Amino acid sequence: MPEHSSSATDSLRAGNRVVAFGIAAIVLILLLAAVVLFLNLPDANAFNARVEKLFVDNNDLTSDAEIKLLEILAQSGTSYADIFVTYRAVIFVLLVFSTALLIATLVFLVTIIALNRRISAIQRSGIQVASLLISREGRAVYINDLEFALTEAALETLAVLAEARMDDEVLTGAQIEAVISGRNEADCDEAAGATRIKRLRDTLGNQLVSELLVKTIARRGYVLAVGKDVIKMV
Repeated sequence: MPEHSSSATDSLRAGNRVVAFGIAAIVLILLLAAVVLFLNLPDANAFNARVEKLFVDNNDLTSDAEIKLLEILAQSGTSYADIFVTYRAVIFVLLVFSTALLIATLVFLVTIIALNRRISAIQRSGIQVASLLISREGRAVYINDLEFALTEAALETLAVLAEARMDDEVLTGAQIEAVISGRNEADCDEAAGATRIKRLRDTLGNQLVSELLVKTIARRGYVLAVGKDVIKMV
């Protein structure tokens, strides 16, 4: 147990480091991109500076029409500067949004990977059941104090699997059908037992729980993936 705990702790720390480094890398890359972008953007007052230079270099423009033209150019430069400031703000907001989106994507990706590893570990080790109580009167099964209501047919199927597990037996679909129906095994169809198993899993509802609790062993049959000492029937 200490070795597993140490391994889990190391994996958690490694995952946290990956997330931290990934977030830092994303922020750094986007920060550098923002600096380069804003440094290469033209000055918002560049147009005004050109118009001002025109005023300075053309003192001989004294007619009303020429002065009016210069005033129009000056007003255009002011409008251009205001618009360019807005563009800078929009670019900044988009960069912030991109940073948040990339960070969220990284966190979700790491979370999905961690969940996949956890599910794989559960699938390898099977579901950990401390107690399994089958109540015929209440038509329910209690797994680790969690109650699952069952139909009569599903309860019979689970009871047969539980009895087989206590005897260390693996039952085929035909054997399950024979025990429940009371007929001879040779007269029972494998598909009928497989259908009972499917209905039991559907009744349990949670796919992960049902698939890991009622395991299928290739070319052998079906078995409950629990210790026989935790099974009780009332």
